[in-house]
Amino acid sequence: MTSLDDRIAGSLVGAAVGDALGGPVEGYAPEQIVQRHGGRITGFVGPWHGDDWRTARPIAPYHKGDGHVTDDTLMTHALVRVYTTVRDHLDAYAVAGHLVPDLMSHPRWIPELEAEALPLQRIFLAEKWLVARLHYGHADPREAGAGNIVNCGAAMYMAPVGLVNAANPASAYAEALDIAGAHQSSYGREAAGVLAAAVAAACAPDATPASVVDAALALAKDGTRAAIEAVCETAALHSDMETALGPLREAVAPFDTVGPDYRAPSLAARRPSRLHAVEELPIALGMLLVGGGDYRRTVLGAVNYGRDCDSIATMAGAMAGALHGEGAVPDTWAKTVAEASRLDLHAPARELTAVAREIFARDTGRRRAHEAAFARLTED
Repeated sequence: MTSLDDRIAGSLVGAAVGDALGGPVEGYAPEQIVQRHGGRITGFVGPWHGDDWRTARPIAPYHKGDGHVTDDTLMTHALVRVYTTVRDHLDAYAVAGHLVPDLMSHPRWIPELEAEALPLQRIFLAEKWLVARLHYGHADPREAGAGNIVNCGAAMYMAPVGLVNAANPASAYAEALDIAGAHQSSYGREAAGVLAAAVAAACAPDATPASVVDAALALAKDGTRAAIEAVCETAALHSDMETALGPLREAVAPFDTVGPDYRAPSLAARRPSRLHAVEELPIALGMLLVGGGDYRRTVLGAVNYGRDCDSIATMAGAMAGALHGEGAVPDTWAKTVAEASRLDLHAPARELTAVAREIFARDTGRRRAHEAAFARLTED
């Protein structure tokens, strides 16, 4: 049986590798990716604009490609650091008290900038919102996400919440919703909760892609649930990425506010709604089904889907890695990312595993104390 340690390593390493694979083709359609690279992506590729990456718009000045992780992994590792500091369940106040200072006060190597810098200098506006609202605006952490654009910004780094709550999707969902309240609202916050739940479900000893989807559907609300249902019903009809790419996009399109041109969003894009959903989470779940849970097939399906494919592949990689453990992630891929990004991909996994065990022991003690107290209250 795959151990907790192995599943956490598989999920975090798998998420980082998926992120790095998807980074250089983020924002483009499947047809554009084929035209640019002469076929489907099967491994790491260089920047879309080659050596002009420092100045070529709209990507500049980021070196996306060649095994470099993006802000998805930077934020995931930042959340792991919060867990290693707090060593207990997190909430929105932990974001204000620990995550925000980490982003704005501690320089780190930023692979896409090829320089040491504050993470704040790399993350995009939806994540800079955390600093603006919580540090400068002194907003209530539980409500700070209201007003931010609604996207997958919070969901993309919520895998650690699912891992800390391994095999307990409902608890992962509740904790992620609390954490994400500092960052997002509406269906962006909902996606964060459901992604964490899906990762927790993938950690169950007998988990399958279908059981992960079932856990997500059992908890998801409103448009998020409807989008997952529509995409996964379509995904169940396919076992090959080539036939699935178009149908999955068609299935999610009615719920996606961005529109057909990813780089020219509609006027209704990323606004709160009970009828819509982020595109990335349903597609990641759909690719998990299409790929049969196999890490390579699942993640490459996510990458070749295009659009926000670094985040889709991050989520898909986190789920597939949790399902099967680190052995499912090709060693050569993990080595490439670690070396190119100058990251120890295993240290965050070791740290989070230790914290997860501590939290479980603490939860067990709290639960037993509650059971004893309740038993006394109900004595005849």
